[in-house]
Amino acid sequence: MVVDYPLSAATAEKTPGQENMLARARAFAEPLIADETLDTGENTMAHADAVAAIVAAMGGSEAMQAASYLVYSCQHLNRPLEVIAKVFGDNFAALAVETTKLVNVQKQTRSAAVGSRADGAPNQTESVRKMLLAFSRDLRVVMLRLASRLQTLRYAAASKRPVAESVARESLQVFAPLANRLGIWQVKWEIEDLSFRFLEPETYKLIARLLDEKRREREGYVEQLRLRLEKDLQGEGVSAKVQGRPKNIYSIVKKMRGKSLDFAQVFDILALRVVVKDVKDCYAALAWVHSHFQPIEAEFDDYIARPKANGYQSLHTVVRDVIDGVAGKPIEIQIRTEEMHDHAEHGVAAHWAYKEAGPKGYSGVWAGGEYDAKIAVLRQLLAWERDLSGGQQGQGLFDDRIYVLTPDAAIVELPQGATAVDFAYTVHTSLGHRCRGARIDGAMVPLNTPLQNGQTVEIIAAKEGGPSRDWLNAELGYLASHRARAKVRAWFNAQVTHETVARGREAVEKLLQREGKTALNLEDMASRLGFKSADDLFEVVGKDEFSLRTIEAFLRPAEPPPSPDDGVLIRKPRGTDKAVQDRVLVVGVSSLMTQLAKCCRPAPPDRISGFVTRGHGVSVHRSDCSTFRQMSSNNPERVIEVQWGASKGEEGAVYPVDVAVEASDRQGLLRDISEVFAREKMNVIGVQTQSIKGTAWMTFTVEIPDAARLIQVLAIVGTVDGVRHARRR
Repeated sequence: MVVDYPLSAATAEKTPGQENMLARARAFAEPLIADETLDTGENTMAHADAVAAIVAAMGGSEAMQAASYLVYSCQHLNRPLEVIAKVFGDNFAALAVETTKLVNVQKQTRSAAVGSRADGAPNQTESVRKMLLAFSRDLRVVMLRLASRLQTLRYAAASKRPVAESVARESLQVFAPLANRLGIWQVKWEIEDLSFRFLEPETYKLIARLLDEKRREREGYVEQLRLRLEKDLQGEGVSAKVQGRPKNIYSIVKKMRGKSLDFAQVFDILALRVVVKDVKDCYAALAWVHSHFQPIEAEFDDYIARPKANGYQSLHTVVRDVIDGVAGKPIEIQIRTEEMHDHAEHGVAAHWAYKEAGPKGYSGVWAGGEYDAKIAVLRQLLAWERDLSGGQQGQGLFDDRIYVLTPDAAIVELPQGATAVDFAYTVHTSLGHRCRGARIDGAMVPLNTPLQNGQTVEIIAAKEGGPSRDWLNAELGYLASHRARAKVRAWFNAQVTHETVARGREAVEKLLQREGKTALNLEDMASRLGFKSADDLFEVVGKDEFSLRTIEAFLRPAEPPPSPDDGVLIRKPRGTDKAVQDRVLVVGVSSLMTQLAKCCRPAPPDRISGFVTRGHGVSVHRSDCSTFRQMSSNNPERVIEVQWGASKGEEGAVYPVDVAVEASDRQGLLRDISEVFAREKMNVIGVQTQSIKGTAWMTFTVEIPDAARLIQVLAIVGTVDGVRHARRR
C-alpha cells in the first residue's frame, strides 16, 4: 500500500515538534505497516516495536526510538522525504530515507553474494562493514541497523525459523564487530551467539551442553560474585568498581580455535574486571583475591610491571571459588586502574582492536590503522547520541571515501568526488579505456558527474578504443583517482612509444632493402646488436639515438680470416675458437686448444694467464681478471702460463673488448658515442643500454687493434657532451 499524504497549507505552517514523538511516530506508521509481513515472516509492526525496545536498551533517546517506525513507513509513501519532513522534521526524514536506502542496498548485495565464489569474501565483508559506516552522515542509521538485525535473529530463534546463511554470516562478520567497535557489548554478544547458532548448530549445542547450565543461571552466578567482591574490597578500604559477565558461547569457540585449546583449558568462561583508583590498590585487590580464592598460578600475568608492547597494562589472574572444600569453576579476574581501563577501552590497546584481529590476534597481530582511528571517533559519538537526536546530524567519518555498487551488487570503494570514469578504471583498466557513457541508478548521466554512497553504476563501453585527453584536464572533473589518472597517462605514453617504434621500423626496413637483406631475421639482428627485442632496436632508432651506420657495419659481409699464426687476431665477431687456439702460445705445451675468456676479453698487449678447463682446453684471461683470481685461488694446480704469439705484422687484426660508459641521459647520446667509434675506425658489434632517473649506463662491445689504441679512443668518448666516465671493463 502506497499512501500519498496531502501536504496542506495548515500542515506546512506547523513546525514539527518533539512532544510525544514515540507515540506520534507509532500512530503514523500503524495504518501503513500493521498488516504487512517482512521477508523473514515477522509482522512489520511487531518488528518495529521490538527494534524501538532494543534501541531504548542501547541507550537511544525517545526520538531515536520513534525513528524505528518511520523507517518502515518510507516504502509506503510516494514522497517519503517530503512527507516525513513536514510531520516530524528534516532530520528524521533524512534518517528514515537513508536507513531505508541502506536496507535495500544490503539486500541487493546479499542476493548477489549467493552462489558466488568465496575467494574475495573477506574483502567483500570488510567493504560491507565500511559501507555500513560510510553510508550516512548520521550515526543513528548504524544503530538502527544493529537493532533491526538483532531483532531479526531473535525472531528466527524464538519461532524456530531458519536463517539464510548469507544473513547469519553477515551478522557475525559485519554487525557483531560493529557493535563491538561501538562498545555495545550486550548487542555484540547476542548477535554473535545467535549467528553462530544458525551457522554451526551442532557445535553450538555441544558447547552449550558443556557449560552445563543455562545462561541466566550463569549470569546470576557472575552477578553474585561481582557484588561479593565489590563489597569485600570496600570493607578492606579498596574503592573498586567490579564488572562481570559470563563469556558467550561464540567467544568460547573462537578462543578454543584461536589458541588450539580444549574446553577444559578455557579459564575465562566466567570473568570479572576490577577497576580501582591507583596502582597500589591494584596489588591490594590482587592480594585479597588470592587470599580468598584458590589461584591457578600458571594463569597469572602482571602486565602492570611488564606492559604489553602496545602499552596495555592490567593484572590478570585465574582463581577458583572454594565452597565446602570443593573448588568451583575457574574465574578470570582482571584488575586495573581507571586510567589503565580507559587506555585499554579507548586507546591504542583498545580491547576491540585486539579481539578483531581474528585468531591471529591472539598471537599479537595488531589490527590498528587509520580505519580504526576513525572508529575511535565513532565510539565517542555514541556517547553524544542523545544530543544529536535533538536535531543535529552526526559528522561524516568517511568523508574521503564513498562506496558504490556494480550492476551485480559488488561493492567498489572510491575516493570522494569520484566519477563513473574512476569507477570504470577501478573495475578494470580495459573498461576504463573503453568507457563512453554511464547510468547511475538506471539514469544516464554525464561522465564527470560525482558519485554518491550507495549508488549503482553501470558503464556503457565501446568494443575498442582509448580514453579522451579531456579526462586529464583537472578543470573538467572527469577523474578524482590518482590511479585512474595514471592509467590514462600510461595509455597515451604507450601510443607515443608505438609511433616511435613504427618510425624506427620503417627506417630499418628501408636500410635492409638498400642492402638487399630483407630476408634477415629482425629479432636475431636485434639480439646480436645487444637489444632484447626488435622493438627495442626500432625504438632507439625512432628516437634518433642509434645510428643506422652501426647497422650498416653489421650487415657488411665479414672479411675472410687470415691464415693462422702465433697472435690472437679477431677481425670480425665471427672468429672461431680454432683461430684463438692457434694464436695463443701455451708455454711448454703445443697443440692445446685455447679460447679468450668473455669475462675480461683480453687483447694484446694485456698480461694474460691460462686456466685449464674441463673439456674446453685453456681459457685465457687477463692477469688482473677477478674471475681468474678466484679460480686460481681455488685450483692453483690448473693455472698455466700463456703469452701472446707474434702478430707477424698482419694488418687489420682486431679484438673484441667491452667498454662501459656512464653519462647524463639525453636524446641522441647513443648516436653521438657510436659516431666516435665509427670515426676512429672501431667497429661496434654490440650495445646494451639502461637509463634510470636521468643516468644512462651503456656497454659497447667494440673491435680494437690493441689496448693502447683503445685508451686514446676512450679519451675522445669522454669529451662527448654528458659523458661522465668511459673505461674498459
